[in-house]
Amino acid sequence: METVIFLTFILVLSIFLGFELISKVPSTLHTPLMSGSNAISGITIVGALLAAGTGNNQHSIVLGVLALIFATINVVGGYLVTDRMLAMFTKKNNKKK
Repeated sequence: METVIFLTFILVLSIFLGFELISKVPSTLHTPLMSGSNAISGITIVGALLAAGTGNNQHSIVLGVLALIFATINVVGGYLVTDRMLAMFTKKNNKKK
């Protein structure tokens, strides 16, 4: 029971700290930070594949597949946000009529 309370405290603390840090990042640094985040999530995908593929029991396979799904969503979302941010800096010479 103490472990669950401790892990919940760590989760809440990391959510608060992450929110505070991300809200202080200027927009000019957002794209490089997203690229770094995508690289880290790519490493997470490799780890999730290893966990799901070499799992000895059903529990580790399910957790590996869930980690793979969430990391993939994070990578795809990161690239979409980065692409949208970079599109803001392109010239708009070709206006649609």
